[in-house]
Amino acid sequence: MEEGLRERKKRETRQRIADVAMGLFLQRGFDNVTVAEVARAADVSVNTVFNYFRTKEDMFLDRSEETEDLLARAVRERRAGETAVEAVRRDFFEALDAGDWRYGMSEGLDLFTQRVRESLALQSRVRMLEVNREDRLARTLAEETDADPDDLTPRLVAAQICAAVRTLTRHFAMRQTAGEDAALIRADVREHAERAFDLLEHGIGDYCPRPEP
Repeated sequence: MEEGLRERKKRETRQRIADVAMGLFLQRGFDNVTVAEVARAADVSVNTVFNYFRTKEDMFLDRSEETEDLLARAVRERRAGETAVEAVRRDFFEALDAGDWRYGMSEGLDLFTQRVRESLALQSRVRMLEVNREDRLARTLAEETDADPDDLTPRLVAAQICAAVRTLTRHFAMRQTAGEDAALIRADVREHAERAFDLLEHGIGDYCPRPEP
């Protein structure tokens, strides 16, 4: 349906507040910026800010809803004959090649990560985001496979997929924080990601055997 004028204005106002807030957070640090300062910079009232964002953390993580649903959506929208891991793998590499933000493989992730590390409130919120993302993926896997409520398989699979994605994202952020060239980082992440998704697809049963004496 075509977006109405009222809805468009509300969306634009929300986006403007989020953009202004993120600019201030990245420049000065999350804990050093108040909601009142964000409101002044965005030319709105404090009440208006809270109409769109329940907390200051919501402004920093304004894409949290999309991020939490990212993996579950990839599974829901998978192609015919495509497994859950194959769908996430395809989506991951599409984002990596495009430099898209959704898997944290974009420019500026280093400063974003630094701001999170500086704030206990943001660290707690990011951990909750990761928990919610895994939970959404597990519920989607259970629905898509019509799993029994007592079947732990959807949660086990979701935990492994989320762990792989989280590890790859952190590796990218660590390399970027060290000042390495983005193109070189992506090439390195691609190699690690191929291995990570291979492990997800084929299992880890033959990994790390003790050598025979």
